Amino acid sequence: MQTHAYPTPYAARLAARSGVLDAPTANVAPGYVQANLAILPRDLAYDFLLFCQRNPKPCPLVGVSEVGDPMLPLLGHDLDIRTDVPRYRVWEKGKLVAEVTDVSQYWRDDLVTFAIGCSFSFEEAMLAAGLPVRHIEQCCNVPMYRTSIATTPAGRFSGPLVMSMRPLSPKDAIRAAQVTARFPSVHGGPMHIGDPSLVGIKDIGKPDYGDPVEIRPGEIPVFWACGVTPQSVIAASMPDFCITHAPGYMLLTDIPNSDLAIC
Repeated sequence: MQTHAYPTPYAARLAARSGVLDAPTANVAPGYVQANLAILPRDLAYDFLLFCQRNPKPCPLVGVSEVGDPMLPLLGHDLDIRTDVPRYRVWEKGKLVAEVTDVSQYWRDDLVTFAIGCSFSFEEAMLAAGLPVRHIEQCCNVPMYRTSIATTPAGRFSGPLVMSMRPLSPKDAIRAAQVTARFPSVHGGPMHIGDPSLVGIKDIGKPDYGDPVEIRPGEIPVFWACGVTPQSVIAASMPDFCITHAPGYMLLTDIPNSDLAIC
C-alpha cells in the first residue's frame, strides 16, 4: 500500500490520473481531507442529498458538483472526478458491473458528484495522539462491515449502515473517541465499541469490504460510521446507474484536515 508517497494531494491525483497510483489511500498525502464518492443522475440527486442530510454520521457531505460538471474546484486544483480517483466502481440496477481506474467512458451530462467525508482524514489526528492505526501498520486496507443498523430512508434510498473498524486497547479506545469526535465532517466519534454481534457482524475476521486486520490480546474492536454506506444502500435500492469509488481508494482533496476540526 502507498504511504507518504506524494507530497501533495494534487500530486496524488495526478498519479491516479496517469494510473501510477492504484492502491488504498490511507496515509497518502497526509494532512488533507479524503472523500468517498457517489455519482448519480440528476433525477436522483435530490433524494440522495436528503439521504445524506438524514444520515450525517455515515454520509457527511464535503462537496457537491454542478450537474454534468466533472470538475470540483472547491475541493481541489484541476480536480477531474472522472480520472483523479485511484479506482472506481460502476453500478447498474444495484449490481457492480465494472471496477476501473478511469470513468470517462461512463460520464454523462446529467451526473452529479457527491463527495462524502472519510475516516482516513481523522487518522492523522489519531497518529498524532500516539494511537495505533492497525491497517496502516499492516499496509492493508481498512476493514469495513455491513451492519444490522438501518439508515434513515430518503426517497429512493435506504439500506444498511456500514462501519469501519480499528482495534484498540480500552484506554486507547477512550482517547480515540475523544480525538475523532472533533471531526464530525469525517464521521466523528465511534458508533460502537466492543461486541461485533451487537451490530450484526457475524465474523470480525471477514469484512465485507477492505482487509482483515490483527486484533491483539487485550484489544477491542472500535467501529466508526463509514462512507462506504452509500454502496450498501445502492445495492439495496438499485438505482439504474451510479458511480462510486472502490472502498479504500479515495479522492484526495486540497482541504486541510485541520479546517474540519472543531474545538
